[in-house]
Amino acid sequence: MKNYNVTFLISLALFSSISHLWSQSGNSSLSEFGIFENQANIGDPVTDGMVAYDTKNQTYTISGSGTNLWGEQDEFQYLYKSIQGDFILRAQVEFLNKTGDPHRKIGWSIRDNLSGNAKHVSAVVHADGLASLQYRKEAGSVTGEVKSTDSLPNVIQLERRGDTYYMSTAKWGEAFTTVEIGKIGLRNEVFVGLFVCAHDENAMAKAIFNNVRIIKPMPPSKVAYQYYLGSNMETMNVETGQRKILFQSAHSLQAPNWVNADRELVYNSNGFLYRYNFETNTVHQINTGFATNNNNDHVFSFDENLIGISNHNPKDNEDSSIYLMNSKGDSLPRKITKDGVGNSYLHSISPDKNTLLFTGWRNEKYDIYAIDVKSQKETQLTDTKGLDDGSEYAPDGKHIYFNSNRTGAMQLWRMNSDGSSPEQLTFDKNYNDWFPHISPDGKWIAFLSFSKDVPSGDHPFYKHCTLRLMPISGGTPNIIAYIYGGQGTINVPSWSSDSKHIAFVTNSDY
Repeated sequence: MKNYNVTFLISLALFSSISHLWSQSGNSSLSEFGIFENQANIGDPVTDGMVAYDTKNQTYTISGSGTNLWGEQDEFQYLYKSIQGDFILRAQVEFLNKTGDPHRKIGWSIRDNLSGNAKHVSAVVHADGLASLQYRKEAGSVTGEVKSTDSLPNVIQLERRGDTYYMSTAKWGEAFTTVEIGKIGLRNEVFVGLFVCAHDENAMAKAIFNNVRIIKPMPPSKVAYQYYLGSNMETMNVETGQRKILFQSAHSLQAPNWVNADRELVYNSNGFLYRYNFETNTVHQINTGFATNNNNDHVFSFDENLIGISNHNPKDNEDSSIYLMNSKGDSLPRKITKDGVGNSYLHSISPDKNTLLFTGWRNEKYDIYAIDVKSQKETQLTDTKGLDDGSEYAPDGKHIYFNSNRTGAMQLWRMNSDGSSPEQLTFDKNYNDWFPHISPDGKWIAFLSFSKDVPSGDHPFYKHCTLRLMPISGGTPNIIAYIYGGQGTINVPSWSSDSKHIAFVTNSDY
């Protein structure tokens, strides 16, 4: 509900959509390996491994032999990239061959060099379910490990912060279990990559890696809102969890809406709104006339004929004011909120297009308000000591979903469209929940969850957080995405019209 601006010169690095590319060891082009540079058979195993990158689905299939990743010498197949400083590595993993040595291994490895006896830190999952953080502190020394209590995870995250390494693992949909090791003394410049080890020199293990991400987090020396990270514009199948990066920018992109019969996304950056077309992979700026200081609270009417924006009004001390305009961009925005009333951050348009929902700064606090489009009369819907935010109409217009920290933690709530009968929906002990978005079929709520190290009244940039999903009728939410993001990730309604996909933004320092 705030305005965060950056100097914006749009730059896209579009992924191609060609068929599988296969390569064995030797010379290769970078496009063959997606976000990685090359591959290597570490330790010279008897049988060379193989890598396949599926550019359409952005998945990696790796076959590897090798005797072990353990002891004083390693042998495995490695798909790697060189990198410096702090970083976060994450992937969803699965063995494709169901037979073989129970100690065959997959995961991430951070290495000083490409020799078999190199110093390293590796997040390792064994076929028998063991998850461990392995390390070698000196070249050629014996490998050590920190075992996790997690068993049979299929999501692996390995993070470096200075000289401390954190392995986080989970079964997809569940919370991470984390172990750590420090004082390893790896170089600032290291290789990072995915690996497969058969634990048998005469065998070949095969695994697939989905949702692979290499993230450069916010540098500790930088201050958010003064320094901005780059952005990944992503879509996800909410049933399978399969994600795809549509394009990347070195600038801050925020809050995508899925519109135009699922042919386009609308998002904001540097006070302007843009349309991304799936078919042509092109971006066009939306004409918002004088409104050139828009924040990320832009929403469409259910029929997509109107778009509402929150623009910082230079005639009203730069307070955020709400405007409506034709979604085609061929009419000037019409101001709905009045000058002098306080900041107003739009969140939803009623199905009949007669009423807008917004978070308003009134009476020295933020509450949820409705405003009649024609009369401009405001109606206060919530009145608590805490923060109420993120309001959204259900598709039938009978209920409003929102987030509130009135009970301490930020949780999801529902109330009648007139503000009556508020009902708490989530009761999380480990999360602060923000921005409930209702699927067009009215069956699901997708929302953003921060861990408890984030204050309940804040939704900052550049944090480890999750996207979660729960039935509209209630129940235990499931994690559908482990992300690095937060502010701007999913502030606005971002479901596809078929209720099968969502769009969102994640961040990395490019």
